[in-house]
Amino acid sequence: MFRRTFLASLPATALATKLLTRKADARAASTGAGTGGAAPEAGPQQAADKPKFWPKGKDRFVRYDVRAGDRPVGATFASRTAVYGTSGACGSAHPYATMAGLDILKKGGSAVDAAVAINACLGFLEPTSSGIGGDCFAMVWDPKVGKLAGLAGSGGSPMGLSLETVRRHAKNGAIPALGPIAVSVPGALDAWWTLHQRYGKLPWAEVLQPAIDYAENGVPVPDVIAYYIRRNMAIFKQRKAEIGEIENAFKTYAPNGVGPATGGMFRNPDLARTYRMIARGGRDAFYDGPIADTIDAYFRRIGGWLRKSDLQAMHSEWVQPYTTDYRGVTVHALGANTQGIATLQMLNMLEHFDLRGEGFQSPRSIHLQVEAKRLAYEDRARYYADPHFSKVPVEWLISKEYAAKRAALIKPDSILTPVYPGHAPDHAETTYFSAADKDGMMVSMIQSNFRGMGSGLVADGLGFMFQDRGQLFSLKDGHPNIYAPGKRPFQTIIPGFASIKGVPWMAFGVMGGDMQPQGQTQIIVNRKDYGLEIQSAADSPRWHHEGSSQSMGEDAPGLPKTGLLRLETGIPAATRSALADMGWTIGEPDGGFGRYECVENRHEGDTRIYAAASEMRADGCALAY
Repeated sequence: MFRRTFLASLPATALATKLLTRKADARAASTGAGTGGAAPEAGPQQAADKPKFWPKGKDRFVRYDVRAGDRPVGATFASRTAVYGTSGACGSAHPYATMAGLDILKKGGSAVDAAVAINACLGFLEPTSSGIGGDCFAMVWDPKVGKLAGLAGSGGSPMGLSLETVRRHAKNGAIPALGPIAVSVPGALDAWWTLHQRYGKLPWAEVLQPAIDYAENGVPVPDVIAYYIRRNMAIFKQRKAEIGEIENAFKTYAPNGVGPATGGMFRNPDLARTYRMIARGGRDAFYDGPIADTIDAYFRRIGGWLRKSDLQAMHSEWVQPYTTDYRGVTVHALGANTQGIATLQMLNMLEHFDLRGEGFQSPRSIHLQVEAKRLAYEDRARYYADPHFSKVPVEWLISKEYAAKRAALIKPDSILTPVYPGHAPDHAETTYFSAADKDGMMVSMIQSNFRGMGSGLVADGLGFMFQDRGQLFSLKDGHPNIYAPGKRPFQTIIPGFASIKGVPWMAFGVMGGDMQPQGQTQIIVNRKDYGLEIQSAADSPRWHHEGSSQSMGEDAPGLPKTGLLRLETGIPAATRSALADMGWTIGEPDGGFGRYECVENRHEGDTRIYAAASEMRADGCALAY
């Protein structure tokens, strides 16, 4: 899971410098100044002041008076065409992973086989967002029974780590993001195994072989992934005292002390050996075998708490997805310990407004969506938790009756302040990929190490980093998400799925921490309210609101009381200006607008046609055949 990876590592004073006042924003809108300014029509003098050359080593080349070339069909802002096929489709954040998934389908594998192969490949190819040190959630449309199944592959906290110990290590009332205190049991590998046991067609070892080959032989690293590996490694070096042991991380990902250059070769022979052990021994090699022994010894050596007994207790859980109807589309979401129902809450509120009538990318349309987010996220901070430890009033939260009451609070032309969670009745931050096969099975799957690459910790010789998901526990007495040994932390990663009249429509997701429900909602709104197709719905410029109430240490301090509204540069200057005039504090784009993949199921008579789209904000692609 990749999100605003390093925002929380910035001091409040540094963050404050990134906030734009209304006056500064208006100035940016009129001049195109700053990295997040809108794109005005530039005169000759303006253009002369802009960069003329992209210096080597510079991450971005920004000219606000230059736009993408014109496509002959489709939305003017679309980056490319969706891909189409009748036998199968895959989309992921790395082309090699997508190709591996498609190859698995062509060999007769199921969509689950392809999804597991993709995820295993991404653990090597995209370590900034994924790996077997993290957790995994999935939704699978099973054409044999005509139903959607959900799987929660989320590990609990170490049994030997007490609340008192966690509080002693807390900083400013929150669990640190890095080091062993934030490590919870990795659930991804068990989720792969559980999915494969039910839905797999090819042998387990054959599904893992592409990832083994990639990790052993190496691949060139694409732009975005190389950039974030270097960013992560710089943070780990800066915060070595907090993490404790970073030598293994640098040996694995940055033997040169920096990280791979864009287009440079990267190998991970340690991960290849780990995958081989898993290919031979299945999930038990990881949770009850030699890998578990190595993990246990490592955490004892560095003074951490994760033990083999914690790994042995890990078992994924089949769960029934929750649903809501949004203007004739059934949107599915996982409950468990995730934030999935926030998407349903937002859509239930937005159903009370004529977004189409307000206009695409209009100030009021964005304002209404952001207000629905703020209200839903107040509930998220108050109620969401592991249901095995706390009673979560999900049915009430996603009810149409409750949504109507919350929607009535939203003012079309002004910001609601303050916002509070609803009062429940007494009985009451990733990589994403999708796949579909010739039989009609569709998989929506998301997997993450949480913030950036994870905790900074790599066990001796294993080649993967452990997640820092435990940071998202609350430390407030009486809170449903308060830390407890063996408890699963609040999860940001959520797969998305939509169907129409009982027929699967989209397996989709928007990765990126708290952006995920916001991004999923924007995709559904773009498609249903504004008629965008599968690719342009993703290429449309996005908004990202930060600063909702948190019981966890997810957002940095120092934000305005109404939060910070980040807008991508493609949002019209007039919309930016109007939102600022409404009272929103507009922030610079920071790369935290999520990353999307989608496979869409279409029909022409008796012929099934898949359309697949990928995220232009990442390095990946979608393929179909």
